[in-house]
Amino acid sequence: MKGTASTLTLGTVVQNQGQQPDNCRVRWQILDAAGKIVGTAETAPQSIPADGSANFTATANIQNPALWSPETPYLYSAVVTVESAGKPRDAERISYGVRDIKWDSDKGFFLNGKSVKIKGTCNHQDHAGVGAALPDRLQWYRLGILKDMGGNAVRTSHNMPTPEWVEACDRLGMMMMCETRLMSSNPEGMAQLETMIKRYRNSPSIILWSMGNEEWTMMPQPQGVRVIDDMIARTHELDPTRLCTAAVNASFETHFPEQLDVMGFNYNLKVPDGWHKEHPKRPCVGSETASTVSTRGIYSTDKLRNWVSAYDLNHTAWSELAEEWWKFYAAREWLSGGFAWTGFDYRGEPTPYGWPSINSQFGIVDMCGFPKDNFYYYKAWWGSEPVLHLFPHWNWEQRDGEPISVWVHSNLDSVELFLNGKSQGSQKVLPLTHLEWKVKYEPGLLEARGTKDGKVVLVEKRETTGGPVSIRLTPDRNEINADGEDVSILRIEVLDKEGLAIPTAGIMISFKVSGEGALIGVGNGDPNCQESDKAPKRSLFNGLAQVIVQSSKNPGVITVEAYTENYPPPKLMPTTVEIRTRKADLQPSVD
Repeated sequence: MKGTASTLTLGTVVQNQGQQPDNCRVRWQILDAAGKIVGTAETAPQSIPADGSANFTATANIQNPALWSPETPYLYSAVVTVESAGKPRDAERISYGVRDIKWDSDKGFFLNGKSVKIKGTCNHQDHAGVGAALPDRLQWYRLGILKDMGGNAVRTSHNMPTPEWVEACDRLGMMMMCETRLMSSNPEGMAQLETMIKRYRNSPSIILWSMGNEEWTMMPQPQGVRVIDDMIARTHELDPTRLCTAAVNASFETHFPEQLDVMGFNYNLKVPDGWHKEHPKRPCVGSETASTVSTRGIYSTDKLRNWVSAYDLNHTAWSELAEEWWKFYAAREWLSGGFAWTGFDYRGEPTPYGWPSINSQFGIVDMCGFPKDNFYYYKAWWGSEPVLHLFPHWNWEQRDGEPISVWVHSNLDSVELFLNGKSQGSQKVLPLTHLEWKVKYEPGLLEARGTKDGKVVLVEKRETTGGPVSIRLTPDRNEINADGEDVSILRIEVLDKEGLAIPTAGIMISFKVSGEGALIGVGNGDPNCQESDKAPKRSLFNGLAQVIVQSSKNPGVITVEAYTENYPPPKLMPTTVEIRTRKADLQPSVD
């Protein structure tokens, strides 16, 4: 990109699968987001032998291009047409974006000339109820949660991502560190690397290629340098526009990390300052950070139940608290930012406990995407909107008079806490920290009032709730496509007679789905839950559960009913919601 014009380097490989040689040429049409042609290019004809292939290249210019960024994820598309004997033989539409990236060893990461701190998360690809075979809409749903937290980047962990995840990042505006499965220069490893780069090098969301993760046996060995050199060289051949990194958690003193275009630090906060001093010309990023552990809705660690307190107090032996790592990275301009492990809880690696735990507890949100309290620490210091989050809940039976630790995550100027109308004191908010009070429990209303420029601008309340009376179903969308693939994700809660959601509820809820759709999965975010992810019922975990329903291919209505079967009388009032399914939107045709 130069001045007010963007120069596109175009390349296409055409394969002749016929039994005779054939002359053909390639033509490109560059379309803006509205479908208007803003550039064209074509090649001279070439003869391609039978069962052979040929490369076709050209350039095109776009005047005053709209730039892709997390705030404005503008996408162009290129329609590539192969012509033979004056007639189109094949065509493809490819989306791409225009943007400029720069990694600076002193100033960090720049996007379109602007300094941008990477506020990222690492993520496996699995979700409660459906495992790793996610409907496309769930990719967008999960990214939406991370963007709402203030995240602007994701790291694929630790394999080439699914195309739908990359496309969602392109279209929603989420930068990506894209990681191959094997750090290897043998034929298989290089083939995997090449496939990843060729498939995704047109995606504007990808800002960095990762050659591997925590290669304990390879990094300290001389052959590790040769392997990483070969991988980086091949990557630069296939994509000269992006730099390469690897996730390094040891062997910092060896020559291995010196080969990287961008140094990737995994944890080890005592290392980056010294390493940067010794290698002042190398850009740096936190390729994997945090690994804070917590259980949503739990406020006292209980090793017998495999629960971890949701306060930001617990991490593994190798890692850091959310507040610790972000303070460290935010204070160093030369650190480009980092990727917290992890955005979502995920199946496997049950940490910090083993069986009967079934998933990790590293997530900032649980397996369903329900936020844990640390979510609001990141939202306060990563996002741009005022934040006031008060916790824990205020249902503490048989604990009258006991001191309860009350925390607030906020980016306002100050917060005053009240219990049943009586002030518990006001505290000034210090950057990148939380606020904490010790409050003797009594049932009633806990209230936080957040102040900005001397005025109360946000109020958060936690109220002691009564017994369960009814069920609430809240779909993320009330209308979806009737394409046999689209989904609606429903949140399930139990309410008291005042209509307040009960944050400690663990009631089993049954579901009936009828009409033009079907139930495809259930979950509740409990890292120890042994219930079926496919059954038409699920117990709430700390007040929440999730149901995912998928449309048929017929327009109409999906009816979802939630009710209790064996709950002690009186049974809870059931509820029903309707989700309309419309004829699927047609994709634009390629002429």
